[in-house]
Amino acid sequence: MKENIRAISLELLLEIMEQGAFSHSLLNDALEKYGYLPEQERAFLMRLTKGTVERAIELDYLIDAVSKTKTVKMKPPIRNILRMGVYQLKYMDSVPDSAACNEAVRLAVKKGFAGLKGFVNGVMRTLARERDRIAYPDRKKEPQRWLSVTYSLPEWLVGKWCTDYGKDRTERMAAAFLEPHPTAIRVNTRLISPEELAERLSKRGITAETVKLPAGSLINTALFIKGYDTIAGIPEFQQGLFYVQDLTSQMIAPLLSPKPGAHIMDVCAAPGGKALHAAELTGIDGKVIARDLTRQKTELIEENVARTKADNVLVQCQDAAVLDREKIAWADGVIADLPCSGLGVLGRKADIKYKATAQSLEELAKLQRQILDTVWQYVKPGGRLIYSTCTVCRTENEENADWFLRTHPEFQLLEMRQMFPEAGVCDGFFYALFERNM
Repeated sequence: MKENIRAISLELLLEIMEQGAFSHSLLNDALEKYGYLPEQERAFLMRLTKGTVERAIELDYLIDAVSKTKTVKMKPPIRNILRMGVYQLKYMDSVPDSAACNEAVRLAVKKGFAGLKGFVNGVMRTLARERDRIAYPDRKKEPQRWLSVTYSLPEWLVGKWCTDYGKDRTERMAAAFLEPHPTAIRVNTRLISPEELAERLSKRGITAETVKLPAGSLINTALFIKGYDTIAGIPEFQQGLFYVQDLTSQMIAPLLSPKPGAHIMDVCAAPGGKALHAAELTGIDGKVIARDLTRQKTELIEENVARTKADNVLVQCQDAAVLDREKIAWADGVIADLPCSGLGVLGRKADIKYKATAQSLEELAKLQRQILDTVWQYVKPGGRLIYSTCTVCRTENEENADWFLRTHPEFQLLEMRQMFPEAGVCDGFFYALFERNM
C-alpha cells in the first residue's frame, strides 16, 4: 500500500477529529475526489479513516497505556498518526506490524515532526508487542468505563443510556454501531418494481437482497444492496430508479396513511427521502411540499426530486420554526423529522459521539419543541403529524412527545416507538404519530 494513502487518511482524520468536520460528508467527498485511485486503495482509505474515527476512544486508551505523554497532550498530527497506526495493528490483519510502525514514523517526518520519530517508533513498536496484553477496565467493577473503552463511546453517554435503557441494551447498541452497515435502498415503484430492479442490478454484479423488516413495518419496497463501487456510479441510481434510505426512515411516510391526492408537508426534508416517498404514495394528483432551512439543503432536495422524476414535489426554503400562515390547516399529513443529536446513526456517522454533550441534547430538545409548536398548525382536523428523530435519547424523543400531548390537547397519540440500532438491519430511530381531532 502506498504511503500517500495513509497521508490522505491523516489529513481526513485531522479535519474530522481536530477541526470538527462531519465524517460522512468528508468521506463521501474523498471518494469522489480520489475516484481515480484503484478500488483497493480507496477501500483501504475508507476503512482506515472510518475505523480510526469509530475506535478513537479505545485507541487513545491503548496509546496512553504505554506512553508517558498522554494523547490529550500530544500534537494533533502525532495523536492521529498514532491512532491510525494502532488501528492498523489491532484491526487490519492484512497490514504487517512492521509496515504500520514504519509508515507511522514516515508520516511523522513528512508532517515536520522528525524530532518525534523516535517517540512515535517507540509507542508503535511497544503496542505491536503488547497490544493484546494491555488490561482493559474491569467489566464487573467499572461496567460503564469498560463499555466506554471497549466500544469507544463517551463515558457520559454510556451512563445516560445505562440509566435510560439498561446496561444490556446499551451494550447491544454499542456493538451494533461497530458492525458493518448494509446499504438500504427504497425502490421508486413509479418507475420500476423491486423484482425488476434486483434483476437489473444483478446483471451488473450487484447483489440486491430482500429485507428482514423491523416488526410492525409497512415497508414493501426496500432492498439491501452490496457488491458495488460507488452509489453514484450505478446507472439505475442516476436514472432515479431507487433512493438510498435506511429502513427506519422508510417507515415514516406510510404511517401518515396518505390517500391519492393528499397534501403532505415535510418541514425539515433534506435530503428528501421521506418527502419523495410521500410523493409516491399520494400519486400524481397528490402534492408534497418539501422544505428546509437553507438554500444548500433545498438544492439537495431538488437534485433528488429531479433524479427520481417526482413531479408532484414542490421544494421551498423555509424556517420550520417560523409559521407560514398561508399553509395553516393545509396538510393531510405533516412530517416533522427534526434536527437531533443523531445518536441513532453512530454506525454511519461516528464523529457525532465526540460532538454531543448533555447540554447540546437539552438545546436540541428545546428547538424541537419550538418547531413542533409551530408546524402542528399546518395539519387539518383529522390529519396526522409524525414527529421523528434519528436518535436514541429520551430527552429528545419520549419526553418531547409527552410534552406535545400535554400542550396540544387537540391531538391524540396513535403510536410511539423507539427503535434501537440492530446490526445488519437498521439504525436507531424514534417516531411519535399524532392525529388532530379538532
